[in-house]
Amino acid sequence: MPVSQSDKAARFRTLHEGPGALLIPNPWDGASARILAGLGFQALATSSGACAGTLGRRDGQLTRDEALEHARAIVAAVDLPVSADLENGFGREFFARQPQP
Repeated sequence: MPVSQSDKAARFRTLHEGPGALLIPNPWDGASARILAGLGFQALATSSGACAGTLGRRDGQLTRDEALEHARAIVAAVDLPVSADLENGFGREFFARQPQP
């Protein structure tokens, strides 16, 4: 049975409250996420640079949709908490699509 989002959030918080350093690696796709989970990491984090690299681009050249799809692929591959690197938050991209008064 898949782990719920609220269970992952609770586990992520507990990991941050632990006594030692929390090491969170950056997979570049679903397959590398599974490998890292299999190596025993307890949480993962997406990487805008890794995603850009898989698309043959430099970091900072992703669209919001590409960054979200990258995060979805990693989250779907494992039952671990995943922290998302969403570049600059894509606020400019969002507001540029809004109708002007």
